[in-house]
Amino acid sequence: MLDKLKDKMVPVLIGVFLLAGAYVMFKNNDGSNPSAAAQIVDVKVPQLSELAKQGEVIFNASCASCHGTDAGGSDVGPSLIMSTYNPGHHADEAFFRAAQFGVIAHHWPFGNMPAIETVNRKDVEKIVRYVRELQVENGIATQEHIM
Repeated sequence: MLDKLKDKMVPVLIGVFLLAGAYVMFKNNDGSNPSAAAQIVDVKVPQLSELAKQGEVIFNASCASCHGTDAGGSDVGPSLIMSTYNPGHHADEAFFRAAQFGVIAHHWPFGNMPAIETVNRKDVEKIVRYVRELQVENGIATQEHIM
C-alpha cells in the first residue's frame, strides 16, 4: 500500500517542485527583469536535435526568465542542469505537471512556481527534450531516486 502511494505521489511532488520554481522565477519583488538575473550554472550546449531546437525556442519564451539561459538557473529560479533534476528524480511527467499545476517550493529557496498557462503538453514535450539534451551534455545522468 505504501509503495503504491509513493508511486502516485512522486510525480505529483515533482510537478509541484517544478512549478514552484517557475513561480519564483517569474516573481521579482523589486520589479526588476528576471531575465537579467545572474546564471547559476555554466551550461555546455550540445548540437541539439530538431525537437530540442524547437524546445529551446519555447523555453526561451516561457521558462528562461526564471530558469535562466540554457536552464542554467538565476537568482529567481533554479537551474535544471543539476543532479536534482535527473530523470530518475524528476521524470519527464514532472515537467508536464509543473507547467500545468505549478509547484510548491521544496528543493529551492525561490518560492512557489506558478502554472505556466502559455504552454501546452506538446510545448512541454519539446522543452523536456531540450532540457534532457542539455543535461546529458553536462553530465547529468539518470540516477535512482532513493527516499
